[in-house]
Amino acid sequence: MGFVTYTFNGLVGGSFYALLALGLAVIFGLLRVVNFAHGAFYMLGAFGAYVLLTEFGVPFWVALPVVPVALGLLGVLLERTLIRRLASLDPLYNFLLTFGLTLILQDVVKSRYGTQSNPYGAPAGLGGTVDFGLFDFPAYRVFVFGVAVALCVAVWWLLTRTRVGLVVRAGTERPELTGALGIDVGRWIAPVFGFGVALAGLGGVLAAPMRAVHPLMGADLIIGVFAVVVIGGLGSVFGSVAAGFGIGLLQAWSEAYAPALLAQILIFLVMALVLLFRPAGLFGREESPA
Repeated sequence: MGFVTYTFNGLVGGSFYALLALGLAVIFGLLRVVNFAHGAFYMLGAFGAYVLLTEFGVPFWVALPVVPVALGLLGVLLERTLIRRLASLDPLYNFLLTFGLTLILQDVVKSRYGTQSNPYGAPAGLGGTVDFGLFDFPAYRVFVFGVAVALCVAVWWLLTRTRVGLVVRAGTERPELTGALGIDVGRWIAPVFGFGVALAGLGGVLAAPMRAVHPLMGADLIIGVFAVVVIGGLGSVFGSVAAGFGIGLLQAWSEAYAPALLAQILIFLVMALVLLFRPAGLFGREESPA
């Protein structure tokens, strides 16, 4: 029973890794931007749901689609006004820009809501448990896992089975050749960035009923998400999702059966081993020499 519970909790924890890593992978794949502000957008998603509920009485089921869409539009605006201006420069400039955005967004939220943790109750209809025969699991955690899996499958289908996905993948892997064929890759950059931001916001909304809502909740998670993306392979959607769920499982099992120190550093040990033996990541592609 204990092992099954730990495994289920690992899959739920891995759901957040997978959603955030998926957004990072999509953004990096097309823009080659390491979006350090991803954790801040995750935090804004949680705070968006919290503010809508406490100040306007808007329930979770309304916030679930509204907050990610709003953050996605914010992402499009940021890409068009800030990210795009640095696109021709060294990628380090955009990394520093998104790092600065993180600090600004965190401080704005702190100035309004302080640094304390804010509770957010389970949404209506998901406060009990789900009976799987031999085991009962919290209904909300089952819901989170189901949403994460459904979204990951939907994004995979979009990228592999639709014309839009084919254009995005082509622009990711061979941007010069794609442009030479008459396809305007640039028109897809802002929507893709906004989509990645929306995924982070969705992760934040889903996290609100499970984790305390506070301004630094994104900072507590983003380093681990970057490690997941590196393990899976930069720009690899499948690799990011697989690594996210895999790391979630390893962390849950190590917290249950291994020393506490190992559980805390496990993700970075795995990342170091992957970089040592496969620098491109488990599912990444080696860059061909110029």
